[in-house]
Amino acid sequence: MSEVPEEAARLLEGVGARRLRHALTLLTDDRSWDADALVRATAAPRRAVDALLAALGDDLEDGRIRRDRVAAYRPLAAPAIIADPVAHLLPKHADAVAEMAALIAAAPRARTALDHVAATADTAVRRALLLGARFWLGSARLLCVGDHDLTSLAVALTHPGVEITVVDIDDRILEFIGAEAARRGLPIRCRFADLRLGLPPGAREWADLVFTDPPYTPEGVALFTRRGLEGLRDHDSGRVLVAYGASEGTPALALKVQEAIGPLHLAYEAIWPDFNRYDGAPAIGSASDLYVLRPTSRTWKTLGSTTAGTRIYTQGPQAVEAPERPLEAAAEPADLLVGDWPKGFAPGTPRVHLATWLAKPYAGRTGDVVIALPAGYDALLPRVLLASRAERVRVLTPATLPRSLKGVLAAVYHLKTAPGEIVASRVEPPGGTGAVLRHILDRPHGRVANSWREGLIRHAAGDLTKNQARARIQEAAPWLGDATVLDLPAHRLADLPDAVRRTLTP
Repeated sequence: MSEVPEEAARLLEGVGARRLRHALTLLTDDRSWDADALVRATAAPRRAVDALLAALGDDLEDGRIRRDRVAAYRPLAAPAIIADPVAHLLPKHADAVAEMAALIAAAPRARTALDHVAATADTAVRRALLLGARFWLGSARLLCVGDHDLTSLAVALTHPGVEITVVDIDDRILEFIGAEAARRGLPIRCRFADLRLGLPPGAREWADLVFTDPPYTPEGVALFTRRGLEGLRDHDSGRVLVAYGASEGTPALALKVQEAIGPLHLAYEAIWPDFNRYDGAPAIGSASDLYVLRPTSRTWKTLGSTTAGTRIYTQGPQAVEAPERPLEAAAEPADLLVGDWPKGFAPGTPRVHLATWLAKPYAGRTGDVVIALPAGYDALLPRVLLASRAERVRVLTPATLPRSLKGVLAAVYHLKTAPGEIVASRVEPPGGTGAVLRHILDRPHGRVANSWREGLIRHAAGDLTKNQARARIQEAAPWLGDATVLDLPAHRLADLPDAVRRTLTP
């Protein structure tokens, strides 16, 4: 022991040193290791790994313990012994791991403002295997509350009988998952949702199981868990599986998260340490735990129509610790204000929360509406416009409209853009294809399939029965399902004009 540097020996003391002793084991092998590789292999926090490497001093050479010094360190080394509940199943699914690795490599790049960190390919498959080992998936429904990790594809590849819905704020992820699922014939449907404002109608009380890897803030974990619970149809045996990790040296952060979900009155059936591994997040050891949570009878009494604050992330404009950006109030009068507005501004003017605006049609008459859409809500911009029935809508926002959706919006609005705002003025309904499209877009909160059928019967040449109209719609848009205009992914919204055009021709 005396031959080992004092600081290195100190770091390797105590019951919590297992990960660092594993790192030391790796450093005594023939391979060279850098800090990032050690973090991924051991799940030790980056700060602890850096401290160990620094303490080893001159005994470390070319990323490993010097050959003449290995004997001194071997008594302190210890290999990893991890209780992984499905590790024994993984070798039989090497093809699925390889396919997931290719999918992860091809997926859209991570967005730091959404706290994206990609899980490894074998983690995605192990999640799927755990679901199959713990639950009966013969006719189950799985809801993925956010799915940057592509867990939905891993489950569909390993358990073809599972029906899956993915809800996500990132339209790129929805398009990628939808395209890959269609290519492979996998039963996955994708819906847009900003979970701060609620689940899409078709995802509520729909699932038997929920999986989520949320933003690692107390606000983010509590919100995504709550939305998962709102998505369960099986109140007796449904489960919500949550990935969450904090640095080994900051247990107070984990406590804050557990306190945040405490009011949901969930039973903790299991917590598997370091179950999830990531290509990134070295501060938490590139790993997170997997929680299996079961609702109780008290859980359902706590769920209501509550909405979350906007700040649930660790980075970006909607980070928990991001500075407040005061809203520049609109100078023009309005019939209705939507969003969060300063107290005392425009007294007497009716106000509506964004969540309410997107959840149901506004009952009152509106000529002019002004909507406050802060940074971090960019994906909602086309949706808040489509949710309106007003003659004129002014949106105060730093966001810009996606070019791909301007054609769809043109069926409803004439758009004028300026720095920090967009003004949309309603246009007269067009004819032909535009008439059916407008019929759909004027009913944004209802099912697209229903309004499309009605518009097609009204505007198509010749007499169409309901069944004939349904058949045309199914052929043109087999991906439609029970979606509304507001929860269609952006690429499906962009597809609507061409799809409608095809239904007008026998």
